[in-house]
Amino acid sequence: MSPLDRFHSFIQEQGLFEASDHILLAVSGGRDSVLLVHFFKQCGFNFGIAHCNFMLRGAESKADELVVSELATRMEVPFFSTFLDAKSYASTHHVSIQMAARDLRYRWLEKMRAEFGFRYVALAHHQNDTVETMLLNLTRGTGIAGLHGILPKRDALIRPMLCFNRAEIDRTIAEMNISYRDDRSNRSTKYARNKIRLEVIPKLKELNPRLEETFEANRKRFAELEMILNDRIAALHDALFKEVANDEFQIDLSALKKLKPLQTLLFGLFRPFGFTEAVLFDLSKSWDGGSGKRFDSSTHRLLLDRDCLLLSEKKSECDTEVEIKQSDEHIFWENLQFSIQERPIERFELTKEATLAQLDSELLQFPLKIRVWQEGDFFHPLGMGGKKKKVSDFFVAQKIPLSHKKEIPILVNGNGDILHIVGYRMDERYKVTSQTKKVFIFNERMNTHGE
Repeated sequence: MSPLDRFHSFIQEQGLFEASDHILLAVSGGRDSVLLVHFFKQCGFNFGIAHCNFMLRGAESKADELVVSELATRMEVPFFSTFLDAKSYASTHHVSIQMAARDLRYRWLEKMRAEFGFRYVALAHHQNDTVETMLLNLTRGTGIAGLHGILPKRDALIRPMLCFNRAEIDRTIAEMNISYRDDRSNRSTKYARNKIRLEVIPKLKELNPRLEETFEANRKRFAELEMILNDRIAALHDALFKEVANDEFQIDLSALKKLKPLQTLLFGLFRPFGFTEAVLFDLSKSWDGGSGKRFDSSTHRLLLDRDCLLLSEKKSECDTEVEIKQSDEHIFWENLQFSIQERPIERFELTKEATLAQLDSELLQFPLKIRVWQEGDFFHPLGMGGKKKKVSDFFVAQKIPLSHKKEIPILVNGNGDILHIVGYRMDERYKVTSQTKKVFIFNERMNTHGE
């Protein structure tokens, strides 16, 4: 079978795309991506070409862009290019230049794909890239996802060249007499991937000359194992994660403890929420007698709460304080709106809505303010005979997760006394009595602010 036939068959076998799809090819100017362009042209596929200039090699980088631009012109296809400052990105985000270039490249390619109506982005990775990726991942430590290396298709990214190894690409390029750009930085061993390519893989090929084929077979096995694991994790998620609010889940702790293999399944369950293996290991060592302990990812929070775990999305802690003047009729605080009224006792009807505060107006000292819980806060909860209680203890009694206590608005008198924990309880000292002449009504309303 000719290289072109193998290429076409691989696309069909893997279901990479339909012949009518419009594909954006990521082309550096090197042999792999240039051969990808020629194969697409010979197959009669619809495609455009995209090139990223990372400004890392001065005039050579500019020459790469010119070669790719001329290739697009010869092929009579759309051409897209951009300058991406990988050095600045690497410095700002504290990552390697290679990682910075990768992040910037994928982000820009996806933007171009979506903006100009391409179905997929095609990348020119081949079997040797898979070998390098798998060895890199093994060296650094990896889960099963790292063992399958580079997949032929993931989301909007496709890799039609994974049916070839580097030697086959070199031979095909020579036979077709195709010119390309050679990036000299690929010969430098200061980069980890290059070191594996130039020093490690040649030694391994002394043991197994068919190394690429062996790793490709392994890649398929690991990918299938990952599918099995993902099915198990999806079933566990459906069984264990009980949604108690929007993007908030309660997970039975005793059921988690019975999982085997524990760490692998824990990581599979909580990785989508950004939790690392190290954090989850600490969690498993703390869940016996560690009620109240908190574990964070960059986006979510896990809270040990007696016999369960509470998983919630992190929200920025509210630190806004809003003053309330006696003349105010409504105020906004964070994403909430409150209405304010003052009525003579003759026109007043007592209600028991938790969102509503009905206070003796003559006991208030303006300006009032609304804020969140602070360390040391206490009040006298209505209906408890005037007993003093810490707000933090009140939250525990109400089974309010620690992660929520900085999101609950608290109405405070001008003298510092807490008047009302919105949605939960008023203060006994400020309730309406037979001596009250005017009633101050503070009511939470549906917010329309800023819409």
